[in-house]
Amino acid sequence: MIVPMKKVSLIIMGDKKKETLKKLRKLGIVHIEIAEGSGEKLIQLNESVALLESSLFLLGKNKNAEPKDVDTAEVLEIAKEIASLDDEKKRCQAERAALNAELERLKAWGEIDLDSLKELSQKGIKIAFYEMSKAEYDSLDERVKTVRLETTKASVKFMLVESDLEDSEDVLSSMSDYRLALPQISTNDIKRKISESTERIEAIDKKIASYAGCAASFKKAIKATEKEIEFEIYATGMESEVLSADKAQEISVAYFKGYIEAENLDGLKNVAAQNSWGLLVEEPTEEDDVPTKLKNNKFVSLIYPLTDFLGTVPGYFEYDISAWFLAFILIFFGIIFGDGGYGLLITAIAAIPIVRSIASKKEIPPTFLLVGLLGLSTVLWGMLTCTWFGLAADQLPQWLRSLSVPVISNVYADKLWTLPWCAEGVGLTTAQNLQIFCFSLALIQLTVAHIKGAVRNRKSLKVLGDIGSIFQLLGIYYLVLSLVVNAEVFSFGLVLGGIPVGIVAIAMIGVGFVVSFVFSNYEGSIVRSILTSLTNIVSVLLGVVNVFSDIVSYIRLWAVGLAGAAISATVNELAGPLIAKPMFMVLAIFLLVFGHGLNMILNVLSVIVHGIRLNTLEFSSHLDMSWSGHKFKPFEE
Repeated sequence: MIVPMKKVSLIIMGDKKKETLKKLRKLGIVHIEIAEGSGEKLIQLNESVALLESSLFLLGKNKNAEPKDVDTAEVLEIAKEIASLDDEKKRCQAERAALNAELERLKAWGEIDLDSLKELSQKGIKIAFYEMSKAEYDSLDERVKTVRLETTKASVKFMLVESDLEDSEDVLSSMSDYRLALPQISTNDIKRKISESTERIEAIDKKIASYAGCAASFKKAIKATEKEIEFEIYATGMESEVLSADKAQEISVAYFKGYIEAENLDGLKNVAAQNSWGLLVEEPTEEDDVPTKLKNNKFVSLIYPLTDFLGTVPGYFEYDISAWFLAFILIFFGIIFGDGGYGLLITAIAAIPIVRSIASKKEIPPTFLLVGLLGLSTVLWGMLTCTWFGLAADQLPQWLRSLSVPVISNVYADKLWTLPWCAEGVGLTTAQNLQIFCFSLALIQLTVAHIKGAVRNRKSLKVLGDIGSIFQLLGIYYLVLSLVVNAEVFSFGLVLGGIPVGIVAIAMIGVGFVVSFVFSNYEGSIVRSILTSLTNIVSVLLGVVNVFSDIVSYIRLWAVGLAGAAISATVNELAGPLIAKPMFMVLAIFLLVFGHGLNMILNVLSVIVHGIRLNTLEFSSHLDMSWSGHKFKPFEE
């Protein structure tokens, strides 16, 4: 359930902000609502967190590091040193990269000694190096005397004494594009600097690694600083009002709004009375940004790791569908994975940490319990449909086949299931039975949504709108069976026990639409409700189409499960011939592990994309849920 909240407003003396916040933090039951804080201290604290987080990232994970416990002040100094070392490391890496690039550019020219060239230049011998194509080299001016250094099919490298051509500037100018740009330092010096940079980078890495044992202290410091930030936000973001214009005796008050669990209200009242705080208690309204706290039994709470991962929180005035979410995701997961063998693997993986927790007498993490339940759900579905590791039904032992339910079992995949009202030769295949099962799940889940709406609106005529929606669901369900599954079995002319089923289905759609049209927007006036529906006539009409598409969308469960089964079978077909040959046994095992492993990963993605979607979109849209909530987070130590 969603825990009932009370909106509270506290009024305190302006000079008692920090004192009050310390007491509230110690109390730990009030969710404070303040937009944002300000001030130099807040900026510094945020900078400290950023520095600590970046330094912690640089430390990485070193399980062999000896733990070192240091206080927050020392951690900040270490973080500054790590940041400085990292900056130096980046400069060294940039310098080394530039030097390596320069060395690569000069690689074909061998060693270049700038001191020797400078010495020759001082003696009047100016030497330069050139590279050009062979054709261009052969067409050089006769005055150009060169020393060939290297000749290839593509080019010629040569040396030229430019001092011999001082009177032929036009010749030198025409060759300028081919002249080698000399480095600023000799190639030996470049290599030495690269070596020095590498050594310094290694020394920096070693120095940073020496602080790896402080990682736990870094995490503690980050949490402590984040608590300071939270405190400073509340202290500086609190609204203030000056009551006295006398600057000598200026009196001000501060106030803020928050939310508290209704059951904890008496505790706040007592503390407020003891500290002379002004306290106003109100019922939250839909205009308020009320936080949400969910409270369920231990079994239903197993869904929380999944909803926390998704970041889905119902609004305070929405529904807590945790129990329904858990129930249907177990069913959806089992159908999408669809293979009892996969279910056994998932269950075994979850069982390892569960057994360890039990053995060490620690609380079992709910995540592993949820995974175990999902695995068992998959085992159950695999048992009902006789699907085990993608093997054909005739390859499985008889006792496994006997556990399956015939109408949806792979054992009877080729059988035609006839119904009493069907003509000879007309019936349903196993695949069509599975489709009907998926559509029936849709009918149940979406009907649950409107029943919940009807319960909420039971004291208003708006309840008729929910009843009308249920009528539409029932009628459209039969329409889907006729159009998608089998038009002969579920024909519109079908009569059972004197009841024209098809005509009744169409009538239910029409009656449901009219009733929903009239009452779904009811807020005290039928006329206004009808006018509202007329105003949104396009979306109202599209709503009927959406109900049809919502039901049909549940076929994705069967389709994705079928795709997974096909991949499993294909992997087995590829590996099967190899298993019979000893020399290919290792390859066959690798193929089986890789193929089935990849299929399981794809199935996990399918659950996220399809299974969760049915809960958070189709089901939630019929509940008018937008998941617009945010978690209740009391201000606490």
